[in-house]
Amino acid sequence: MPADMNDYFKKKKTGNNSNNSGGGNNFENPFSNIGKGAPWIVAIIAIGLAMFILKPFTIINSGEVGIKINTGKFEQKPLEAGLHFFIPVLQKIIPVNTRIRLITYSNVSTGALGDNYRGFEGGLRRNPAITVLDKRGLTVNIDIAVQYRLRAATAPATIEKWGSSWEEKIINSKVREVVRDVVGQYTAEQLPEMRNEIAKAIQAKVRASVDALEGQPVALESVELRTINLPPKIKEQIEKVQIAKQDVTIAIQEKAKAVQQALKAAEVAKGEAEKSRIEAQGLADKIRIEAEEQAKANMLISRSLTSELLQLEQIKVQGKFNEALRVNKDAQIFLTPGGAVPNIWVDAKGKQQQRLMGEQQ
Repeated sequence: MPADMNDYFKKKKTGNNSNNSGGGNNFENPFSNIGKGAPWIVAIIAIGLAMFILKPFTIINSGEVGIKINTGKFEQKPLEAGLHFFIPVLQKIIPVNTRIRLITYSNVSTGALGDNYRGFEGGLRRNPAITVLDKRGLTVNIDIAVQYRLRAATAPATIEKWGSSWEEKIINSKVREVVRDVVGQYTAEQLPEMRNEIAKAIQAKVRASVDALEGQPVALESVELRTINLPPKIKEQIEKVQIAKQDVTIAIQEKAKAVQQALKAAEVAKGEAEKSRIEAQGLADKIRIEAEEQAKANMLISRSLTSELLQLEQIKVQGKFNEALRVNKDAQIFLTPGGAVPNIWVDAKGKQQQRLMGEQQ
């Protein structure tokens, strides 16, 4: 309570006491018992109300930075995570998310994106698929996903220059421009076959375009080409071509299989022929060797035969004939000259048998 107020109530009390001596009502100062600490209590209450109403502080969470604005001017040093105070009306602190964000370009409807953390800072956005004209002017829809994050060190300068719609100005515009430029170099039929090359080209060009901005406000994490949506007629044509290619591939495989089987059969036949040749050669060698050995034996025998030896052998045979004539008197022996064949034995059993032989002749 101010000092002049206390004096006022003291004087008022004295006046009332003199006036009420005759039995009137007594008036007491309600603040008379507070004493000299009253001004501090009032000040504390006023400060508490101001803190509650004006809320001159904010909390920066992990994964965020704070941007402090003094009378409209951005401080270039970002505020780290923690409690920060500011002067209401003259100052303001804007929390900005520096986590990895995702923006998708797709016509496929999905569930709710993001956790609605502080509204704008959810970190997930979905845009329609990027419509592109191919090399021949046909419409193609490209589904793509881009991951990126705001650089914490340059966040104040980025927000000051690009505003709260920095994603639309930096990421969305660059991605659409690059995708249309890259895909427009191919025909619709080439897109599925050149998918990997197109994805690499899009990522490289988007990264180069974003990094070329002054101060590099955004760090690009990845650019993923998800789907290439072709016109229905082009899809049917590509499917027919793919089926024809598959048929050709199957035919080539069957031809190669037949060739392999033919080669295998030829090798088997060659092996059998080689086996037969080896067996025939072995048999011929055997016969030749036997003939050569027999010839050698005959040569040795012929060399060993002398006239005296032949005569001796003839005498031995003659002796055997004589012994045989003793047993079979009807036998006839024809002697041959020269001694090449010493004798011819004819066994005619009995006269009657000789007659029968003659009649038959």
